[in-house]
Amino acid sequence: MAHVSPSFSATLRVALEDKPGSFARLAGAIGEAAGSLGAIDLVRVEGSTKIRDVTVSATGEEHLHRIAEAVRSLDGVEVLRVSDRTFLMHLGGKIEIRSKIPLKTRDDLSMAYTPGVARISEAVADDPETAWNLTIKQNTVAVVSDGTAVLGLGDIGPEAAMPVMEGKALLFKEFGGVDAWPICLATKDVDEIVAVCRAIAPGFGGINLEDISSPRCFEIESRLQELDIPVFHDDQHGTAIVVLAALVNALELVGKRLEDVRIVTTGVGAAGVATVDALLAAGARHVVGCDHEGAVYVGRPGLPPHKASFAERTNPDGLDRSADEALEGADVYVGLSVPGAVSADGIRRMAKDAIVFAMANPVPEVDPDAIHDAVAVVATGRSDYPNQINNVLAFPGVFRGALDVRASGITPEMKVAAARAIAAVIPKAELGPEYVIPSVFNREVAPRVAADVAAAAEASGVARRPAHVPT
Repeated sequence: MAHVSPSFSATLRVALEDKPGSFARLAGAIGEAAGSLGAIDLVRVEGSTKIRDVTVSATGEEHLHRIAEAVRSLDGVEVLRVSDRTFLMHLGGKIEIRSKIPLKTRDDLSMAYTPGVARISEAVADDPETAWNLTIKQNTVAVVSDGTAVLGLGDIGPEAAMPVMEGKALLFKEFGGVDAWPICLATKDVDEIVAVCRAIAPGFGGINLEDISSPRCFEIESRLQELDIPVFHDDQHGTAIVVLAALVNALELVGKRLEDVRIVTTGVGAAGVATVDALLAAGARHVVGCDHEGAVYVGRPGLPPHKASFAERTNPDGLDRSADEALEGADVYVGLSVPGAVSADGIRRMAKDAIVFAMANPVPEVDPDAIHDAVAVVATGRSDYPNQINNVLAFPGVFRGALDVRASGITPEMKVAAARAIAAVIPKAELGPEYVIPSVFNREVAPRVAADVAAAAEASGVARRPAHVPT
């Protein structure tokens, strides 16, 4: 399962003797250390020494260190500096605020700030709805986190969550043209988080909740629906939308219908519950959700409230089995849990033309290489396997569409519309086992999602203006 990755890459600045074979020995040392050699740049020549920048990729930090040590051990080679490319990318943060207007004269200043801005404030005070036209509210989303469920790192705190939330804001702007801002909170208290979101809501057109642990995230999102702006927990609904999109295309590929297939899931946390709800909203009828104790069913002792509610919507036959046992004869497996949640043998007992989405990251629930010959379609959360389930396919377009119609919330219909829009980006004639979901860099995705989400918002009655009205 170990793969070299650009996320573990470094640039080695080395001084080499200017002799035949010098660089070949360096490249050989990198290869023997199982590193991947990338860009090679000549920096300068100093007499009989050449200074080069050599980029290498590794499987992890420890592997990166081993590669650097292998190069240091060579005679005639001096390692001057090792620069971690990922750390360099984050120096000073990844986002900034830029002015949209010139500020070069007294006239500019008098209109942008005092005294002219007072007239704008008075207009908004007289009619708060004009804030949508006269401020950044129309295009701004707050990315709110308490740092309790960051990536696969868990509860690492608000400061450590900042790089992830900055990244989220970067993706909002790059793919949806949305101005998003990271807001990381030094509290885990549900009441305090809700109070903060209520307090900052006037300055934003939407709130994206991010990396807040389950089950608190359910209550927080539920209580914030009163805000009259879209509140969207991406770990839940972004994941659900992209899973549904991929499943729509995978089922098309194997000639099965969502309402007919048997689906088994592992993970009954935020993403798992939201994904199952999206599948049910889209027409699925037979879903069995499993946690570490096995299938979740009505009456199972000790279920917390969110799982008890989940049981009432799923597992119509009251199946009481382990996840592996539940897979027998199933058409679809969706993993939103932990490595090893199911076995390769369990997957092999699924129905013909089975579909497997194993999305634990970085290590999937089951090794894709161990099952590729037994199923029709495999998807993961990783970028180094085909069919990456990545939330960036959803949230920029969802918020773009919601903001365009000034939606008061995000409805189930808007989520299903987003999923079907993502799926439709791939023409049916181009579908294949390794192509059921578009690339995250496909620039058609966000505009299609935005348009269909906006239309669904209008149909759902939560749009405050038609999508075609100019700002």
